[in-house]
Amino acid sequence: MSLTLAEARARAALVSDVSYEIDLDLTGDDPDTYGCRTTLRFDAAGPETFLELTNATGLSLAVDGTPVERTGYDGRRIALDGLAGRTEVVVEARMPYVTDGDGMHAMTDPADGERYVSAYLSLDVAQRVFPCFDQVDLKAPITLTVAADPRWTVIANGQVTSREGGRWTFATTPRICPSLFVVCAGPWHSVTWEHAGLPFGWHARQSLAAELDRDAAELERTTTDCFDHYAELFDEPYPFDSYDQLFGPGHNWGAMETPGCVTYRDELLPRGRVTDDQRMKRAAVIAHEMAHMWFGNLVTMRWWEDTWLNESFADYMGYRVAEAGAGFAGTLVAHESQRKPAAYVADERRSTHPVAPRPEDVPDVDSAFTNFDSISYAKGNSCLRQLVTWLGDDDFLSGVNAHLTRHRFGNATLDDLVGALDEASERDVRQWAELWLRRSGFDTIAVERDDDGVPVLVREGVRPHRFRVTAFRADGTVAGSELVDLADSPVPLPDWAGLAVVPNSHGETFARLRLDPATTAFVHEQLSHLDDDLVRTVLWAHAFDEVRTGALSLPVYVDLVARHLSPERNPSLLTAVLDRTLGSVLSRSASAAEVPGLVDAVAAACAAGLAGTDDEQVAIALARGLAATSRDAALLGSWLAEGRTDTGVELDPGMRWTVVTRLSTLGAMDAEAIEAERLRDGSLAGDLGAARALAARPTAAAKAEAWKAALEPDVSNRMFEAQVHGLWDPERLDLCAPYVDAYLEHAPAVAERRGQGFSLVVGRAFPSLEVTPAQRDRLAAVLASGSVPTVLARLWNDHLDDLT
Repeated sequence: MSLTLAEARARAALVSDVSYEIDLDLTGDDPDTYGCRTTLRFDAAGPETFLELTNATGLSLAVDGTPVERTGYDGRRIALDGLAGRTEVVVEARMPYVTDGDGMHAMTDPADGERYVSAYLSLDVAQRVFPCFDQVDLKAPITLTVAADPRWTVIANGQVTSREGGRWTFATTPRICPSLFVVCAGPWHSVTWEHAGLPFGWHARQSLAAELDRDAAELERTTTDCFDHYAELFDEPYPFDSYDQLFGPGHNWGAMETPGCVTYRDELLPRGRVTDDQRMKRAAVIAHEMAHMWFGNLVTMRWWEDTWLNESFADYMGYRVAEAGAGFAGTLVAHESQRKPAAYVADERRSTHPVAPRPEDVPDVDSAFTNFDSISYAKGNSCLRQLVTWLGDDDFLSGVNAHLTRHRFGNATLDDLVGALDEASERDVRQWAELWLRRSGFDTIAVERDDDGVPVLVREGVRPHRFRVTAFRADGTVAGSELVDLADSPVPLPDWAGLAVVPNSHGETFARLRLDPATTAFVHEQLSHLDDDLVRTVLWAHAFDEVRTGALSLPVYVDLVARHLSPERNPSLLTAVLDRTLGSVLSRSASAAEVPGLVDAVAAACAAGLAGTDDEQVAIALARGLAATSRDAALLGSWLAEGRTDTGVELDPGMRWTVVTRLSTLGAMDAEAIEAERLRDGSLAGDLGAARALAARPTAAAKAEAWKAALEPDVSNRMFEAQVHGLWDPERLDLCAPYVDAYLEHAPAVAERRGQGFSLVVGRAFPSLEVTPAQRDRLAAVLASGSVPTVLARLWNDHLDDLT
């Protein structure tokens, strides 16, 4: 029973001036449930409405002080009737802890036995923690008290106003929607400071204390630098009373922007070494979540058709502010190489949608959940970058600031923002928005040649574009670069006759490239020798697109990797090429017969690069690529024994588990050796690494054990991922084939039982290997039956499109 748009509109017309007082009891002997007492006050303009509350037990209800004997509770909703004017509702219940990241997530750390509970919320998830009007346009102040183990620290949306033993009371928040509620309790290790008159902090599990201390100075500096930069960009001050950030276990999202306490998946605090690429990406996430304090938290969408108002803006600002504010260079390389390619793929599937769809196109919350995708994030980011390029930064920020001030602590729509931008500029922003935000798909920018060899830029599509075009001499040196506008009329470039020409060379717009034969030949010869990181990034992304669509054959792509991967000197781009090649290219563009050759080409390129580089960050990326692809069991075994590669790269815990998994895949590591590695590690990450390695062993028994473990009723989201991803082996289809069929049979029931977040995990575990025509047809048949839950159906339809 996902909340529908019609229900939300009707309830918003009946209910106003809402407030919550929430009292949580996290103590007691029951490890499976916690106590929740919630007092709601609101004005009722009609006699009937409902609250959401999922899977409560022992529920009691009182309305205006009168107990209600028959609550009408169906496991998801509480019916309220006889309402008139100002109303007080008190609900008491026991609520379940979860292990799937959707609700009050509970985890016992295998490293030290300590327990942590954290409320991770998102769409339709607040109701899994406390009774509420679970919709974004019914914002309310929230007052919270929590009873917890006296040894624990409790962190929430507001500052602590009192603490007596294990009882914590927090300041009432400004008006926020229920999905932005947060509470995190456990024996956290904390680093705190004050800045701009506010308390700040970073928190992590005790077993990650060394890692938090290792990164504390950088995390503090990144946070304060981003905070100060936003203060320069935005007229509205930071709207909340504190800024805590917490690395939590079991998060389904990369992070969640809950005000006062942003939560991150604790994989963002890696054990051992942190590479420059990881540091930069983490900074972009920190800046992204901070942007939400204004886009999403201060000003909130009215309904989920405007998800982009949150995510596109935060994605754009995250990369921008991480570089301009916090000083992490190369964020655009990460966006263009690792995020934007996925948006092009998403925009050619049947499930594509406008960046800003109409309200009626998002009829319920489950449908809205499926729009948290590469369109709303990476494509929306790219569209905003094009808007800033087309509009100018001053006008863009002027319009944005007017919008934020006009709608502070309220709800707003696309029309509200476009109106503010239109007022700030002489350009027709409304028409721009219709073409860029209200339409799905993308244009193509083609390079053609006239009879004299003059390159001519031609647009295939309807949108106006402004982007940089760069011309190159045959030796790879730059002959010229300029910003051009391309619309209906072709743009000739007479000064660059006979030269290779790369349009959108810095990625300012969102459009497919089609290069002329001369430029294509130039790219195959000179790609790794071009000096500009962004140009190389755009050209690699172009290769990803062409091999996916078949415009570039797999052998030619493999040759490109063989020639240009090992000399690549940007670690972020190198990582992106490896991830894309060993991910979607291997699983969707390569047949089973072609997979070994692709894997071996990557291994050879990584080995050659390692032999020829003295750049530590490049060497780490190449070593990880070789660890995932080498067939030399003796070499990999020596790496484990020595704790470093033969070229001197130390194995951090993540790389060590990559080696263990690869040895297991090769049949060179048995269960006893894997268990020894797990005990050596002694952490949650070690448990997950061991599960994946055990599943990767090339035996029927190992695959059967992994599948059985993945189907355990209460398997955690992280353990499910480890088991199933380890099971798939694109070079051993015979071993995996039974589990492709089993996955298609059992996954819908798992998704139905576990909900939205776990459905995402299940969908992302789709077989990463060649799927037979019969299996593809079965997938289509299951989807056609209508028995697949909404979130999983969206992901499976995407996979079906990719297979077709």
